[in-house]
Amino acid sequence: MPNRRSYKTDESFLEKLAIGAIGTRAVFADLLKQRHKPIELERGSMNYKIWKNIKIKRLRVPDILCLNCATRVEARAKTNLEISMSHSLSDPERGWDKGLTDYDVVALSICRKIGEEPIDWQADSLIQYVSVWELKKAFAEKRIVTEKPKGAGEGFELRITWPSAIASGDGTISDVTPSRLKFKRRLDGRTISLSLTKKGILLQPLVKSGDAISTGQIVASVANVASSFMCQSTTTAETFIGMLASPSVADRYTAAKALSYFENNVIHDILKERMADTREHIYVRLEAAAGLARLRQSGGMEFITQILHDEYLEHRLEGIIILGEIHMPESQQILTTVLLDKWQHPEIRAGAAWALGELQQPDSIEALIQTFTELAEPIRIEAARALRKIAEITAANIISKLPFSHEDQRAGIAWAASKSGNIKIDDLISVMVDDDARRWIAYILGTQDKEKYINAIEALRSRDPEVYFAVTVLWKILGSWVYNLEEY
Repeated sequence: MPNRRSYKTDESFLEKLAIGAIGTRAVFADLLKQRHKPIELERGSMNYKIWKNIKIKRLRVPDILCLNCATRVEARAKTNLEISMSHSLSDPERGWDKGLTDYDVVALSICRKIGEEPIDWQADSLIQYVSVWELKKAFAEKRIVTEKPKGAGEGFELRITWPSAIASGDGTISDVTPSRLKFKRRLDGRTISLSLTKKGILLQPLVKSGDAISTGQIVASVANVASSFMCQSTTTAETFIGMLASPSVADRYTAAKALSYFENNVIHDILKERMADTREHIYVRLEAAAGLARLRQSGGMEFITQILHDEYLEHRLEGIIILGEIHMPESQQILTTVLLDKWQHPEIRAGAAWALGELQQPDSIEALIQTFTELAEPIRIEAARALRKIAEITAANIISKLPFSHEDQRAGIAWAASKSGNIKIDDLISVMVDDDARRWIAYILGTQDKEKYINAIEALRSRDPEVYFAVTVLWKILGSWVYNLEEY
């Protein structure tokens, strides 16, 4: 079992990414409800794509930015709610507040497991907010708890916790004293008492007698915690133009990303100037170029295309990811060129396939299928995943390519169609042109939900009894309790 440990490590990492992304999405949705105008600030914070072989060292910035009030929000998803951060004593780049200012906000969410897969998590509706200024103040006053380093493998990072008292259920606050807080739990009528001291640190009550509280609510802490924060709606383009002069690269990155949402000729010129500044951080320049591309201004796409041949693979991949966010024909054309360019690095070509899946354009189908005969496995894998995403909106177009495809290409087509769950029996019957195609059709149908297709499959029974038999056998096997049963 030489790869089992690696597999488990990848699965654990994916689970952590998924929890973070799902929590960030929940915060984003909550900000929308509060009438903020959020955008994703840290690229990739709301998805859990793993880039294994090219490590992108992104700027440390909060996950979300509100364009109306310029507040940046760092989303922290927890499986067990607490206000905590990792912190390095040796590396200032890994300090808990790196990239955060006093005006930023930390958003806390609770994620719960809802299935067997690493990505099967769901965030609770309760989102809670605490200002970075409050956390810094408590940190400076040493009203925190620190845990020992985890080990050399994790850079001797500390876990810093800001002590809090958390409600174990819905209820009503019945009493608040200097030393304790009590609430009557709605579920069983029991009175629950919470200490206002944690490890010798005094907590400040955040509720008063008579207040209704929710499960997971922070009712006392060393920092003020709230379920919302007001959007002042006073931000203008000038706010972000001013941030471009900041010595902080995180501020300049924030400004470059935000300015693409304020369109006028002055902003176009400012973004072009920032993009052309060779002294600027490459990610700020790329963000300025992305803004120009979204605004359909000259120079933006040209700069991103140029970066796709940069000597650093990390920069190339960032350019690829950006193109996957810009839903324009030019993005698709550039990505297709990269995908089919055999002189380009295989990991970059794989990234281009992934980005085409993000765009979900049917015009990409031919190019993606073409790559299924590539020797580089990452390219084939990402192309198949991209094809699956496109199959969600046009599975019939993909299935129609089966009769004219090579055997390896048929495998990718069948997998994408089967995973999409968006197939019709008639579309499958029409492409059963030979024995190999019949086998793949049996695979596609046999991996679908039996209840969804049990009635429609009678058309297949009269047309091809052998394929019908194969499908029903697959349904029986895949539906058995022994399917996927592990020995240990």
